[in-house]
Amino acid sequence: MALAMILFPLLMAALALAFPVGRGRPWRPWLFPVTGCVHMVLALGALAGAGPGSGWAWFALDPPGRIVLLQVSVLYLCCSFYAVGYLKTRQESPNRFFCACLLAFLGVMDLVIWSQHLGVMWVAIEATTLLTAPLIYFKRTPQSIEATWKYLLVGSVGIAMALLGTFFLAYALVHVGLDAPLTVEALLRHAPQLSKPWVQAAFILLLVGYGTKMGLAPMHTWKPDAYGEASGLIGAMLAGGVTSCAFLALMRITHIVNVAGEGAFTSRLLLFMGLFSMTVAAAFMAAQRDFKRMLAYSSVEHMGILVLGLGLGGAALFGTMLHIVTNGLTKGVLFLSAGNIHRAYGSKSTDQVRGVLRRLPVSGALFFLGFLAITGSPPFGPFVSEFNILMGSFDAGQFLIGGAFLALLLVVFVGMSRTVLGAVQGRAPTPAPGTGSSAAYREGFFTVAPPVVLMLLVLLLGIVIPDPLNALLRDAARFLEVRP
Repeated sequence: MALAMILFPLLMAALALAFPVGRGRPWRPWLFPVTGCVHMVLALGALAGAGPGSGWAWFALDPPGRIVLLQVSVLYLCCSFYAVGYLKTRQESPNRFFCACLLAFLGVMDLVIWSQHLGVMWVAIEATTLLTAPLIYFKRTPQSIEATWKYLLVGSVGIAMALLGTFFLAYALVHVGLDAPLTVEALLRHAPQLSKPWVQAAFILLLVGYGTKMGLAPMHTWKPDAYGEASGLIGAMLAGGVTSCAFLALMRITHIVNVAGEGAFTSRLLLFMGLFSMTVAAAFMAAQRDFKRMLAYSSVEHMGILVLGLGLGGAALFGTMLHIVTNGLTKGVLFLSAGNIHRAYGSKSTDQVRGVLRRLPVSGALFFLGFLAITGSPPFGPFVSEFNILMGSFDAGQFLIGGAFLALLLVVFVGMSRTVLGAVQGRAPTPAPGTGSSAAYREGFFTVAPPVVLMLLVLLLGIVIPDPLNALLRDAARFLEVRP
């Protein structure tokens, strides 16, 4: 199953590359829905048939990986149909390499999810950087090339730190005379015997490295430019795909270090990084006029929430696992609807973008509902996941952490509301901003149906968590919890 899920998107990417730019363009975007549907079937089969840790030594689907696999599969499936409508409006741009990179991107995300060897997992996460860089540059503007280079440079420094941390973790084995592979299973088995100073140094480097891929502050500097210049489609996959895979890597590392007896050490660092990321995001969202950059800082905030929940441990782990799903799906709603708005107005600034509810009723409503959801308003899924993290902080006796968490959520709500309400309310400018295709842009089925489906799923998760998903979430929380 692992090979099928990894290789099938790569084969479809090769098919997209097999035809020159001038041939096959009408049907090339339809490779996305085909790949998304087949991948979803394979993912459901893997979730139904794989037990905890089942698979090969280097490739297995552990409980946290099952959560990320489900979230990424659903998000990619919806984005695959959106891609058909998006590329129809971008017929002036060759889409051969765009299609190939986005298809291969799914394959390397699967490789991250299934990888149980830290070296293979590192290679897969680096591959996500290399494949998404051309996608950010798709518009071929000076701003997009600047964002791409910043993404590559900052990401490369971060991933180099993660590689050094992986070497340190390997030396923690060698230092005590252990001869074991760098698989998660072997490291967990030998964790109590690992050299503690080398384990601590490895964790710091890996937190910085994979935290850079997540976009944790202060390693988030690539995010506003990359998310701001990428299309809404790519923004959704970055915010809901790359970050989830990087967080999965961090969860696996944290689990190993906790089993090694360094739970107090990891908790302090994770709690600090979580609150710091939320604080930085809240500060930059306070007077943000660019609604796509606002979503980038929202991603910084929610990576902080995930890290905060992981640092709290215990009862907060269930909320953290649920937040992977709710955040990823809600980011899909926001970025896809924001992409429609940007396409219609030809601008990302609220100085030009006004009256979205009048001009784009569905996208405007989705953007507003997505804002309510991502800021933790009931009855949406993020409210339930954030509430569980908050209750986990109180259950652990971390009342100051819980209070700071609530205060930062309030600041973020106020900051985001100024930008979102400024865009969706009022009357659309006359004449409509933008020229050519921007001024003539109208909502289509393929550009609104996918975010509508995602929004319905986010609402469903705020009302009831289906029993199969609830079981997966609890299995993942139990798997990560390390009792003294």
